[in-house]
Amino acid sequence: MTQFGASSASDDSRALMSIGEVLAHLRTEFPDTTISKLRFLEAEGLIEPRRTASGYRKYSWQDVARLRYILTAQRDHYLPLRVIRQHLEAIDAGRAVPDAPGRPRYPRLLAAVEPTPAPTESSDSEHVSREELRERAGVTEEQLQQMEQYGLLTARPGGFFDAEAVEIATVVAQLGRYGVEPRHLRAHRTAADREIGLFAQVVAPLVRQRGPEARERAAEAVRELATLSLRLHAALLQSGLRGTLGG
Repeated sequence: MTQFGASSASDDSRALMSIGEVLAHLRTEFPDTTISKLRFLEAEGLIEPRRTASGYRKYSWQDVARLRYILTAQRDHYLPLRVIRQHLEAIDAGRAVPDAPGRPRYPRLLAAVEPTPAPTESSDSEHVSREELRERAGVTEEQLQQMEQYGLLTARPGGFFDAEAVEIATVVAQLGRYGVEPRHLRAHRTAADREIGLFAQVVAPLVRQRGPEARERAAEAVRELATLSLRLHAALLQSGLRGTLGG
C-alpha cells in the first residue's frame, strides 16, 4: 500500500501516534469510532500503520487522513468497503476517484485527502489558570467552587489546572443546563475513583517494566480502558433509561 496523498521528508519526520492518540483525534469528528473499528479497517487492508519492534501500531498524519476518508465515506455516503477500497486504490495510484452510479464526485471525501495538520503542542502539557478555566468552560466562580467542593475538580500545585479539568468543567456546565448540579455528581467522582484503583492495578505490571516501550504500552492500555469504560457506562445508562422513554 502506498502513502495516502502526497508525502514529503518533513511528513516522515513528524512524531508518530499510538492507536489511542489517533482515536482521540478522530473522535472529535467521528465520536462512535473505537479501537476495534480501527483494527478492523487494518485487518481489511484499508490502512497499514507502522509497527514498532515490539509490534505496537504507530500512525502518521497521512494515516489519519486516510482514516478520515474511510469514515467519511461510510458515514456520509454509506459506501461499502469494496467501493471505498477502489477509491483508495485510485488515490494511491494518482488517478481520479471513480464515480458511483447516481452519485456526485464526493467533494467532502476528496477534501479528506489533505493531511491533517499536526497540533502545535500537546494538551497534556497545558497549565490553565483559574480565570482561563472559567472562560474556556463558560462557568462562574461560584460554579467552579461547587465543582471543587464536591471533588469534581482539583487544582494542581501552583493553583493551575490541566486539560482534563477544562473538559470536566465544560461537561458539568452542560449538565447544569438540564438541572444537574455538581452536588448530584458526587457519585461520578466516587465511581471514577474506584475505576482508577481498579485500572491502576491492571497497568501496574506495565509501569514497573523499564524502558520507553513499557511506558507507551501502559499509556495505551489506560486510553483503551477509559474508552471501554465510557462505552459501558453509556450502554448501561441507555439500557436503564429505556423504560423511561417507553421502549
